[in-house]
Amino acid sequence: MEHYRKSSHTVYDIKYHIVWITKYRKPILRGDIALRVRDLIREICKAKDVEIIKGYVSRDHVHLFVSVPPHMSVSQLVQSIKGKTSRKMMMEYKRLSRAFWGRHMWARGYFVASSGNVTDEVIMKYIEEQGKEPPDGDFKVEDEL
Repeated sequence: MEHYRKSSHTVYDIKYHIVWITKYRKPILRGDIALRVRDLIREICKAKDVEIIKGYVSRDHVHLFVSVPPHMSVSQLVQSIKGKTSRKMMMEYKRLSRAFWGRHMWARGYFVASSGNVTDEVIMKYIEEQGKEPPDGDFKVEDEL
């Protein structure tokens, strides 16, 4: 349980690998722009109690591997990150507003995959075997008949 996160009434381990690209796949995430995008993503995640495990800002896309609280959907998180970073970046960097008409810096959509410590097969076997434990579980008495 050392990697589990805790809130007031919940213990959880929910991780996602999220990837999204710039609009038209333009390679604009370089230098000061890439650093500012990274800083904004860190601020947004911290405010939402999302732990960034790993991240990478490439020239035309962003990878995030995050641990997310159970009350937040991945779509809420991505919408928040993409929306807030796009708005702030367009305000702060006029060259971006010239490169992206329509006031959107990111392309529509994203990729997401969940991650965990156990496989689907292990979970299905665990569920299938519920109720099949012997009455005393695995705590036996030597003289039992």
